[in-house]
Amino acid sequence: MNDPIVITVDSFEKASTEEKEAFIPHHPSVSYWQDAWRRLKKNYVALVSLGFIIFLFLFAYIGPFFVDYSYEQQVRGSSNLAPFTFSEQEQERIAQGENVFPHIFGTDVHGRDILVRVMYGTRVSMFIGLAAAALTLVVGVIYGSISGFLGGIADTVMMRIVDIIYSVPDVLVVLLLAVTLKPLLSDYADKHQATLMGRVVIGLGPSIIAIFIAFAMLYWTTMARIVRGNILQLKQQEYITAARALGASTSRIIRKHLLPNCVGSIVAATCLEIPIAIFLESFLSFLGVGVNAPMTSLGSLAADALGGIYTYTYRLIIPAFILSMMILSFNLFGDGLRDALDPRLKK
Repeated sequence: MNDPIVITVDSFEKASTEEKEAFIPHHPSVSYWQDAWRRLKKNYVALVSLGFIIFLFLFAYIGPFFVDYSYEQQVRGSSNLAPFTFSEQEQERIAQGENVFPHIFGTDVHGRDILVRVMYGTRVSMFIGLAAAALTLVVGVIYGSISGFLGGIADTVMMRIVDIIYSVPDVLVVLLLAVTLKPLLSDYADKHQATLMGRVVIGLGPSIIAIFIAFAMLYWTTMARIVRGNILQLKQQEYITAARALGASTSRIIRKHLLPNCVGSIVAATCLEIPIAIFLESFLSFLGVGVNAPMTSLGSLAADALGGIYTYTYRLIIPAFILSMMILSFNLFGDGLRDALDPRLKK
């Protein structure tokens, strides 16, 4: 019978530095956002959508600096010009050796350059989409985090309020707010024309302010439900129990431990709220209750083009195409961002 093998401390030798380095695999450490960007780069549809969004941003905010006309300027004798054409006065100026900027998209019935008006219309639509999404983000995150963390009766009551808000017709509320606020805001703007807030009210108009108020009142419910669902899962984790045991307050737990772990869902949901706001503003502007003239938006440009739809079809096609591609790009990028930030959603 063989003697049993006795293993003692002397039977082991310390591994050398080379052996340690060969045993431990060397993988570069990446952060959460670096890992999300790596997954997003594999989604070519989302990258193309992001590129188009960047192009629209440059087109709307930098493009007007390269055009010689303003959005409200009426060029005399240049009514209803076709794309890349000049009026008689402009042709005379060209003959005299002057440089005249061409009307790339033509002009409207008032002689205003359509290109620069499309640029400003894209700017208005993007600004409203981003601002409304920011309002949705703030209200929805605060409401959903409080509801999910408290739980119990408070959560039940708060979610029933959300269900009631879901049943409210949002477009009707926006129209009612626009009609109700118009005289009040007009009086306020007349009395405070010299102040910053007065100029903001005059520039945006009651309908756009009504859209912001409607988003703050109605459109945050989806964000609140997403945040609440995430917090209901996260608050059962051990690190939340440890934070409670150490005496952390409710607000600190939500700010430092819960919301940072919901950031992926929050960012993705915010991106998907932007096209909703853009479509709502364009729809209201198409109905004639959007931005105040002479300021324009893509919806009001499409509405103005209806009068000459058979003669000047391109006036309707251009803003409608940009609006459609903008909404599609934000939707596709939001879907790709959601998949990148939450890999569990990928098949």
